[in-house]
Amino acid sequence: MTTRSAQTKARLQAAALALFEARGYKAVTVEDIAAAAGVSHMTFFRHFPTKERVLLDDPFDPVIAESVARQAHDLPSIDRVTRGLLSLVPMLNEEITADARRGIAIVAAEPSLAGEMAANMSATEAAIVRAAALPGREREMRIAAAACLAAVGAALLDWATTRDSRTLGDLVTEAAITMVPSLAGVSA
Repeated sequence: MTTRSAQTKARLQAAALALFEARGYKAVTVEDIAAAAGVSHMTFFRHFPTKERVLLDDPFDPVIAESVARQAHDLPSIDRVTRGLLSLVPMLNEEITADARRGIAIVAAEPSLAGEMAANMSATEAAIVRAAALPGREREMRIAAAACLAAVGAALLDWATTRDSRTLGDLVTEAAITMVPSLAGVSA
Protein backbone atom coordinates (compact mmCIF):
# COMPACT_ATOMS: atom_id res chain seq x y z
CA MET A 1 0.00 0.00 0.00
CA THR A 2 1.37 3.39 -1.01
CA THR A 3 1.44 6.02 1.73
CA ARG A 4 -0.01 9.50 1.29
CA SER A 5 3.52 10.91 1.47
CA ALA A 6 4.70 8.58 -1.30
CA GLN A 7 1.70 9.55 -3.43
CA THR A 8 2.46 13.25 -2.97
CA LYS A 9 6.11 12.70 -3.84
CA ALA A 10 5.12 10.79 -6.98
CA ARG A 11 2.72 13.60 -7.99
CA LEU A 12 5.48 16.16 -7.53
CA GLN A 13 7.88 14.11 -9.67
CA ALA A 14 5.26 13.58 -12.39
CA ALA A 15 4.38 17.28 -12.45
CA ALA A 16 8.05 18.26 -12.56
CA LEU A 17 8.81 15.91 -15.46
CA ALA A 18 5.84 17.21 -17.46
CA LEU A 19 6.75 20.85 -16.80
CA PHE A 20 10.46 20.35 -17.54
CA GLU A 21 9.62 18.65 -20.82
CA ALA A 22 7.12 21.35 -21.80
CA ARG A 23 9.02 24.48 -20.73
CA GLY A 24 12.62 23.43 -20.15
CA TYR A 25 14.33 22.82 -16.84
CA LYS A 26 15.49 26.39 -16.16
CA ALA A 27 12.09 27.96 -16.88
CA VAL A 28 10.28 25.93 -14.21
CA THR A 29 10.17 27.01 -10.58
CA VAL A 30 9.47 25.06 -7.41
CA GLU A 31 6.23 27.03 -7.13
CA ASP A 32 5.23 25.89 -10.65
CA ILE A 33 5.85 22.25 -9.74
CA ALA A 34 3.95 22.51 -6.46
CA ALA A 35 0.97 24.20 -8.13
CA ALA A 36 0.84 21.59 -10.89
CA ALA A 37 0.89 18.84 -8.25
CA GLY A 38 -1.82 20.58 -6.21
CA VAL A 39 0.32 21.22 -3.13
CA SER A 40 2.07 24.16 -1.50
CA HIS A 41 5.71 24.98 -2.17
CA MET A 42 6.40 24.09 1.48
CA THR A 43 5.06 20.59 0.80
CA PHE A 44 7.48 20.41 -2.12
CA PHE A 45 10.37 21.14 0.27
CA ARG A 46 9.21 18.39 2.65
CA HIS A 47 9.90 15.91 -0.15
CA PHE A 48 12.82 17.53 -2.01
CA PRO A 49 15.39 19.99 -0.68
CA THR A 50 15.91 21.54 -4.14
CA LYS A 51 14.44 21.52 -7.65
CA GLU A 52 17.42 19.44 -8.81
CA ARG A 53 16.59 16.63 -6.39
CA VAL A 54 13.27 16.00 -8.18
CA LEU A 55 15.33 14.63 -11.05
CA LEU A 56 18.30 13.31 -9.12
CA ASP A 57 16.71 11.80 -6.01
CA ASP A 58 18.31 8.36 -5.71
CA PRO A 59 16.68 6.00 -3.21
CA PHE A 60 18.64 3.01 -4.56
CA ASP A 61 22.03 3.67 -2.90
CA PRO A 62 21.37 1.42 0.11
CA VAL A 63 19.93 -1.31 -2.14
CA ILE A 64 22.94 -1.21 -4.47
CA ALA A 65 25.42 -1.16 -1.59
CA GLU A 66 23.76 -4.08 0.18
CA SER A 67 23.60 -6.07 -3.05
CA VAL A 68 27.36 -5.61 -3.57
CA ALA A 69 28.04 -6.47 0.10
CA ARG A 70 26.17 -9.79 -0.29
CA GLN A 71 28.51 -10.98 -3.04
CA ALA A 72 31.19 -13.54 -2.20
CA HIS A 73 34.09 -11.89 -0.38
CA ASP A 74 36.72 -14.01 -2.11
CA LEU A 75 35.95 -12.37 -5.47
CA PRO A 76 37.85 -9.35 -6.78
CA SER A 77 36.03 -6.09 -6.01
CA ILE A 78 35.18 -5.50 -9.69
CA ASP A 79 33.38 -8.86 -9.80
CA ARG A 80 31.53 -8.12 -6.56
CA VAL A 81 30.29 -4.78 -7.85
CA THR A 82 29.23 -6.10 -11.25
CA ARG A 83 27.53 -9.16 -9.72
CA GLY A 84 25.78 -6.88 -7.24
CA LEU A 85 24.49 -4.71 -10.06
CA LEU A 86 23.41 -7.73 -12.08
CA SER A 87 21.45 -9.10 -9.13
CA LEU A 88 19.30 -5.94 -9.19
CA VAL A 89 18.31 -6.23 -12.85
CA PRO A 90 14.96 -7.99 -12.14
CA MET A 91 13.73 -5.02 -10.09
CA LEU A 92 14.33 -2.55 -12.92
CA ASN A 93 10.92 -2.95 -14.51
CA GLU A 94 9.17 -1.14 -17.35
CA GLU A 95 7.39 1.43 -15.13
CA ILE A 96 10.69 2.54 -13.62
CA THR A 97 12.19 2.57 -17.10
CA ALA A 98 9.70 5.06 -18.61
CA ASP A 99 9.98 7.68 -15.86
CA ALA A 100 13.71 7.21 -15.45
CA ARG A 101 14.31 7.72 -19.15
CA ARG A 102 12.37 10.98 -19.15
CA GLY A 103 14.28 12.27 -16.13
CA ILE A 104 17.68 11.22 -17.45
CA ALA A 105 16.93 12.87 -20.80
CA ILE A 106 16.23 16.15 -18.99
CA VAL A 107 19.43 15.82 -16.96
CA ALA A 108 21.43 14.99 -20.10
CA ALA A 109 20.11 18.13 -21.83
CA GLU A 110 20.87 20.44 -18.89
CA PRO A 111 24.60 21.07 -18.38
CA SER A 112 23.98 22.75 -15.01
CA LEU A 113 22.92 19.36 -13.61
CA ALA A 114 26.17 17.57 -14.47
CA GLY A 115 27.70 18.38 -11.09
CA GLU A 116 24.66 17.06 -9.24
CA MET A 117 24.75 13.86 -11.29
CA ALA A 118 28.44 13.42 -10.47
CA ALA A 119 27.64 13.98 -6.79
CA ASN A 120 24.99 11.24 -6.99
CA MET A 121 27.52 8.82 -8.46
CA SER A 122 30.02 9.75 -5.77
CA ALA A 123 27.42 9.14 -3.04
CA THR A 124 26.58 5.74 -4.51
CA GLU A 125 30.28 4.88 -4.71
CA ALA A 126 30.77 5.87 -1.04
CA ALA A 127 27.76 3.78 0.01
CA ILE A 128 29.20 0.74 -1.77
CA VAL A 129 32.60 1.22 -0.14
CA ARG A 130 31.05 1.60 3.34
CA ALA A 131 28.87 -1.47 2.95
CA ALA A 132 31.06 -3.83 0.94
CA ALA A 133 34.78 -3.03 1.16
CA LEU A 134 36.85 -5.56 3.02
CA PRO A 135 39.37 -4.22 5.54
CA GLY A 136 42.46 -3.04 3.71
CA ARG A 137 40.72 -3.22 0.32
CA GLU A 138 38.77 0.04 0.45
CA ARG A 139 40.72 1.62 -2.43
CA GLU A 140 40.17 -1.44 -4.62
CA MET A 141 36.41 -1.31 -3.91
CA ARG A 142 36.28 2.45 -4.53
CA ILE A 143 37.99 2.03 -7.91
CA ALA A 144 35.73 -0.89 -8.88
CA ALA A 145 32.58 0.96 -7.81
CA ALA A 146 33.63 4.14 -9.64
CA ALA A 147 34.40 2.22 -12.83
CA CYS A 148 31.13 0.29 -12.80
CA LEU A 149 29.03 3.33 -11.94
CA ALA A 150 30.73 5.32 -14.70
CA ALA A 151 29.85 2.54 -17.15
CA VAL A 152 26.22 2.54 -16.00
CA GLY A 153 26.09 6.34 -16.15
CA ALA A 154 27.48 6.42 -19.69
CA ALA A 155 24.96 3.80 -20.81
CA LEU A 156 22.08 5.71 -19.19
CA LEU A 157 22.99 9.05 -20.74
CA ASP A 158 23.36 7.48 -24.18
CA TRP A 159 20.07 5.60 -23.79
CA ALA A 160 18.14 8.66 -22.67
CA THR A 161 19.15 10.66 -25.72
CA THR A 162 18.52 7.97 -28.36
CA ARG A 163 15.57 5.87 -29.49
CA ASP A 164 17.01 2.78 -27.82
CA SER A 165 14.06 0.70 -26.56
CA ARG A 166 15.91 -1.40 -23.99
CA THR A 167 15.00 -1.35 -20.30
CA LEU A 168 17.10 -0.09 -17.42
CA GLY A 169 17.85 -3.71 -16.62
CA ASP A 170 19.20 -4.22 -20.13
CA LEU A 171 21.48 -1.20 -19.73
CA VAL A 172 22.81 -2.25 -16.34
CA THR A 173 23.49 -5.71 -17.76
CA GLU A 174 25.34 -4.24 -20.74
CA ALA A 175 27.44 -1.99 -18.51
CA ALA A 176 28.28 -4.82 -16.11
CA ILE A 177 29.23 -7.22 -18.91
CA THR A 178 31.33 -4.49 -20.54
CA MET A 179 33.26 -4.15 -17.26
CA VAL A 180 33.59 -7.91 -16.67
CA PRO A 181 32.96 -9.81 -19.92
CA SER A 182 33.34 -13.18 -18.20
CA LEU A 183 30.01 -12.54 -16.42
CA ALA A 184 27.99 -12.75 -19.65
CA GLY A 185 25.23 -15.24 -19.01
CA VAL A 186 25.96 -15.51 -15.29
CA SER A 187 23.10 -14.75 -12.93
CA ALA A 188 24.43 -13.12 -9.79
